[in-house]
Amino acid sequence: MIGIIDYGAGNIASVYNALTYIGQEARILRSADEIPSVDALVFPGQGSFGSMVDNLRSRGIFEPLRRQVEDGTPFLGICLGLQILFEGSEESPGYEGFGIMRGTCTRFTRGKVPQIGWNTVRPLGEGMPEGWAYFVNSYRVESSAHALALTDYYGDFVSAVRRDDVTAFQFHPEKSGPYGLSLLTWWFSCWQNE
Repeated sequence: MIGIIDYGAGNIASVYNALTYIGQEARILRSADEIPSVDALVFPGQGSFGSMVDNLRSRGIFEPLRRQVEDGTPFLGICLGLQILFEGSEESPGYEGFGIMRGTCTRFTRGKVPQIGWNTVRPLGEGMPEGWAYFVNSYRVESSAHALALTDYYGDFVSAVRRDDVTAFQFHPEKSGPYGLSLLTWWFSCWQNE
């Protein structure tokens, strides 16, 4: 069972539909008490970094979710769900992320901001497929020891990360057509077959 974190924002319905389309059982989690009851977690972040953290904290989800991820529950972050794994973001000074990965998210300084639309995802290994994905982001991780894929938008930035059972995409696989569905299938197989 895959649990999708609902914290009052995020593209919940599309993520749920994408997971069920590839044959995975999923349910939406709205409280911290539900988090330990699933086999894996998907966190589709949306909006600004600070409002995301505020919403998670006001619902009592922030710390239980961070602990669950740190304890090894397979996790997939989407969009801001990637950024929250890091220490913070220039978008919201004073707000801390999970700090599971080192670094801070920074704003694009060139091109149209936010980046909206299709761009290529270039995997760095581990069997992740290459393809075109749909992005909507003003902030990004410039580099990381846990980078799984890169994307070029006036210079390379990290479009996917992976550390143990923690995986995250800066783009939206649920909006990326057949390529996005293939990535969700790949992510499921990574932890399911361990």
